[in-house]
Amino acid sequence: MIRFFRLLAQVLVLTIVALASTLISMRFAVHGREIAVPDLRGMTPAEAEHVAFERGLAVDHRDHFYSTAVPAGRILSQQPEPGTRVRRGWRVQAAESLGAQLVEIPSVLGMTSRAAEIEIRRRGLEVGMSAELPTSDAAPNGIIAQTPAPGAQGVASPRISLLSAASQPGPAYAMPDLTGMTLTDATALVTAAGLKTVSVTTTDSPDSGSFHSLIPTVVGQTPSPGARVNPGTSVSLQVVRS
Repeated sequence: MIRFFRLLAQVLVLTIVALASTLISMRFAVHGREIAVPDLRGMTPAEAEHVAFERGLAVDHRDHFYSTAVPAGRILSQQPEPGTRVRRGWRVQAAESLGAQLVEIPSVLGMTSRAAEIEIRRRGLEVGMSAELPTSDAAPNGIIAQTPAPGAQGVASPRISLLSAASQPGPAYAMPDLTGMTLTDATALVTAAGLKTVSVTTTDSPDSGSFHSLIPTVVGQTPSPGARVNPGTSVSLQVVRS
């Protein structure tokens, strides 16, 4: 019995040693595939790509910024930071310097969105974010604000973000129930509400026999009763001759 327990203890010790060796080997293997990110700042894009490639990394050139400290065409900043340990194949995000700001920020206020974009690109700049603001103080689609402001100096990015005017929606209200009304009365109500009747579909009542009334009655409508509509909404009516 004692011999059996000694043998069992030896097996357990060997198993623990084997597991520990495996874990240590895996740790060395993982860390062996990790490398420190090189410092690419100040290099040209071609130089940065060459240095990164030699270390099993890649470079993505994503952004461009003005800088008085870094000459144009050189790497201005990077992510991850130099010295960060990453796996092989990691893609380093690099921003390139445009040098000092030489292009004046133009004023595109009052232009249409399309005209503003054309003017910005003509100046060698880029269109940044675009947004709309409902307002009655400016013509629809006209530029009412921009960032950076016209003539701004010392800006970081060559992008100009635009805010344009959007038409304010008219008042919304519930679609009236037109079923059971004569076509004449329903059309008059639609017109009075500022809506538009775009189509009228007429069907015969299955109970009318050979006699047809000259007064069609509304039996269906689109939009449905209670739906929210605005002035100018198109309305379709289905009528039947009773």
